[in-house]
Amino acid sequence: MTAQEMPAGEAPRDCTLCPRLVEFRQENQQKFQDYFNGAVPSFGDRNCELLVVGLAPGLHGANQTGRPFTGDYAGDLLYPTLIKFGFAEGSYGARPDDGLVLKRAMITNAVRCVPPQNKPTPAEEKTCRPFLVEQIDSLPRVKVLLALGLVAHNAVLTTFGVKKSAHKFAHGAIHRLRDDLCLIDSYHCSRYNTNTRRLTTEMFEDVFRLIAAELS
Repeated sequence: MTAQEMPAGEAPRDCTLCPRLVEFRQENQQKFQDYFNGAVPSFGDRNCELLVVGLAPGLHGANQTGRPFTGDYAGDLLYPTLIKFGFAEGSYGARPDDGLVLKRAMITNAVRCVPPQNKPTPAEEKTCRPFLVEQIDSLPRVKVLLALGLVAHNAVLTTFGVKKSAHKFAHGAIHRLRDDLCLIDSYHCSRYNTNTRRLTTEMFEDVFRLIAAELS
């Protein structure tokens, strides 16, 4: 696929913009030869009203399967919740060919390539941000951005050029970015957050109730 054929807001699979991430990808291509090992494309409906923004692909999740939040624990909470609230149809099988279809929703990441220790650097976040900017601009019906964690929250705020001090991250917080668009925060649905009870299923579903209210 040529650059002209790439969907708006998507990085090429073999993106070379971040040297550290490229080096890590090359290492993983040797270790895990059957993995996707590339910049992970967004997944979902381009006529979405909800855009879910995560941190970055997980090494043995999206970096393996090539679909955001697929194959790791975070997807075990995210996708059933999307189904429950009418943003997806089918069954989540933790693989990209499970037949799951998103409705009125799309999932992406602030950083498109897997970083070492799941921690992108500020420079990598900045370098990848134009893809997020272009993506949001290309979604004609999007009304709610759901930030999963602080990095995603800050990436969205920077995209819109608003002061972080005026929009502090908090689980369940709603931030008005413009009249027709808001940002809603959630703790990331990671295994660590759920195991420590920082995030429960009920808490996560409460955020989706806020989303449903915004879209009603």
